[in-house]
Amino acid sequence: MLPSELTPAPLERLSALLERGGTLVLTGAGVSTESGIPDYRDELGNWKRSPPIQFREFTGSEASRRRYWARSLLGFRVLGEARPNRAHRALADLERQGRISGIVTQNVDGLHQAAGARNVVDLHGRIDQVTCLSCGERTPRATLQRELARLNPEWTALPARIAPDGDADPGELDTSGFRVPDCACGGMLKPDVVFFGENVPKARVESAMAALERAASLLVVGSSLMVFSGYRFVRAAERLGIPVAVVNRGHTRADGVAEVKVDGDAASTLDQVARRLC
Repeated sequence: MLPSELTPAPLERLSALLERGGTLVLTGAGVSTESGIPDYRDELGNWKRSPPIQFREFTGSEASRRRYWARSLLGFRVLGEARPNRAHRALADLERQGRISGIVTQNVDGLHQAAGARNVVDLHGRIDQVTCLSCGERTPRATLQRELARLNPEWTALPARIAPDGDADPGELDTSGFRVPDCACGGMLKPDVVFFGENVPKARVESAMAALERAASLLVVGSSLMVFSGYRFVRAAERLGIPVAVVNRGHTRADGVAEVKVDGDAASTLDQVARRLC
């Protein structure tokens, strides 16, 4: 179904839920597709590409780290230039109107804040920051990007297919000679995001759960919820007796409990809802 063909009933029900205020929004990769950042999964919830690197693989293999940073050099070039789309702007508008109480995002692109949203929990961290696994210092990803380009100038003009986490697929290129700098302390640098196989920081989960406990409803946008770090909030909403609504193309793990389900893209749907409520 095309966005323009969305039936009015689900939009009316979603608008009515948001009009009451106090909705916490959980967002996933589908919110950022209109910004040129692809999502992970198809409408059935299956991977569209190979799964992202595992934390243990990144920390345990120098060859894997070289491969990751080579791909990230290409991917961040696109991700760093991405701009908020209608979905991000609509959510920021709804927050200013008091319709939503906050946003918990599984995305790492920072586009909610760029659109003007203020109460955002970056559940999986931010790709525009880098952290040292030894000393803990955080530095801007743009600084490392310049250093990676300086050390590997032959990589800077290569084409590649981007992924939601800033990774990219340059094909079968040899990354064994790719040079990766260490932290000034000699420690290993890692993007300040939660990798697969790595735990979301406890304080971050507690902050998001506290926001859910204060919320009147939970709206899931652009996520199939196949990853437990997001799905846990739907399960918590069920326990709390908080109504759940979903906006997503295709199947999600919340479909069986959602009081409202809009099967459509995030940008068009949220734009329509925000205009109804303004």
